[in-house]
Amino acid sequence: MQRRINPREANRMMQRMGMQVKQVDDVTRVIIESASKRIVIDAPEVAIVTVQGQTVYQVGGGTAREEGPAGASTQEDANLVASQAGVSVDEAAKALQQSGGDLAQAIIVLKQKKTS
Repeated sequence: MQRRINPREANRMMQRMGMQVKQVDDVTRVIIESASKRIVIDAPEVAIVTVQGQTVYQVGGGTAREEGPAGASTQEDANLVASQAGVSVDEAAKALQQSGGDLAQAIIVLKQKKTS
């Protein structure tokens, strides 16, 4: 049976080996973008690990989802937002770009602008 290591002991051992671990608090979302897709991780635990002068960002937990190409909104998305918000397709496309492709957010923002 393996002995459980106290987190404090683990930190001391890592420091002796030249590793520094810093937890990043209050992270709500991590987005990894590539040319072909976008990975969004909600409510992650993030740590910055420095080993021998090299920095590694460790992301764990949370719920992950894959999306299409980073920041890409289709014409179909713009048409949907335009019809739901009662605005032009150009305005809808701009709102989609500002919201990072989030259709619901784009519609809400446009409706709020329209009522103000």
